[in-house]
Amino acid sequence: MVKFNYLIVGTGLFGATIAHSLTRSGKQCFVIDKRSHIGGNIYTKLVNGINVHKYGAHIFHTSNKRVWDFVNSFVEFNRYINAPIANYKGKLYNLPFNMNTFYQMWGVTTPEQAATKIEEQRRESGITHPRNLEEQAISLIGKDIYYTLIKDYTEKQWGRKATELPTFIIRRLPVRLTFDNNYFNDKYQGIPVGGYTKLVEKLLEGVEVKLDMDYFENKEYFDSVADRIIYTGEIDRYFDYCFGHLEYRTVSFETEVLEGVSNYQGNAVVNYTDAETPYTRIIEHKHFEFGNQPDTVISKEYSKEWRLGDEPYYPVNDERNSALYTKYKALADAQERVIFGGRLAEYKYYDMHQVIERALNLANSL
Repeated sequence: MVKFNYLIVGTGLFGATIAHSLTRSGKQCFVIDKRSHIGGNIYTKLVNGINVHKYGAHIFHTSNKRVWDFVNSFVEFNRYINAPIANYKGKLYNLPFNMNTFYQMWGVTTPEQAATKIEEQRRESGITHPRNLEEQAISLIGKDIYYTLIKDYTEKQWGRKATELPTFIIRRLPVRLTFDNNYFNDKYQGIPVGGYTKLVEKLLEGVEVKLDMDYFENKEYFDSVADRIIYTGEIDRYFDYCFGHLEYRTVSFETEVLEGVSNYQGNAVVNYTDAETPYTRIIEHKHFEFGNQPDTVISKEYSKEWRLGDEPYYPVNDERNSALYTKYKALADAQERVIFGGRLAEYKYYDMHQVIERALNLANSL
């Protein structure tokens, strides 16, 4: 029997990064994944010459030069800047909220005019101590933008009334008094040329990888082939849901290949912020890489409540789930051979650069 230093469960960004780092340091790693492909949720598949983000849009952004240099050592990144558009009942607005948005909403043309309008609506609301997301948003940006661009979209995303959601979800709402449509403030931003799968392939070069392998279907065997296990799946699944299920929001996609249509919506991401439209946004994948193919591929994204068997996307960090995770974390911390890392194992939403940073730091500590 081959004996490895580490069994790594999951070929997502966390698993692939730590497998690469440990292998470079001379460790023997064995990586398995229950899916038939590598990359986890950043997997991209070539369709009609277009790299399709199968599990939703992923835009890499960071201000961490160490992480940026790391990913660029494997693949070239393009100059893509995330600048989504909001569609509210056929009228278009720029995101995040900036001078373009305020001009589209109110016809104001100067930062002073925009600031005055926002302040007027803040005062009119009379909200001094926001108790929920709705009150928090109105106290930050006023009722016009809230009811047009935030309320219905947020309620579709979370499946709950905005008055039932906590304030922290929207507390850091970006508001700019400049004509800047760049969604992120980070210094570095882009998409891997050739798709994210190419990045993960490079990370896993020289590492033994087996796909279509469910860790839990043969756990005793997998545990026996390595000195230690790095587990990146759902933490409650590892402990057989002994305290109950952690909750997630999940998403589903309707993806269409539009042959003979070279440009469907003119932007990679268009959010639909009205309640009547059932999906939250449409992704046109070719625009992530400035494609000029004769066809296009679009994905309509639907947000829904997670059920067992669905792909878990966004942890629901409310009081109940936070308390439940604390119990599971105590069990995880008591494990001598098993290390828990990544979005699902830590029940926390991470951006991609944060996942890589955590994986690199863990590899260094090991």
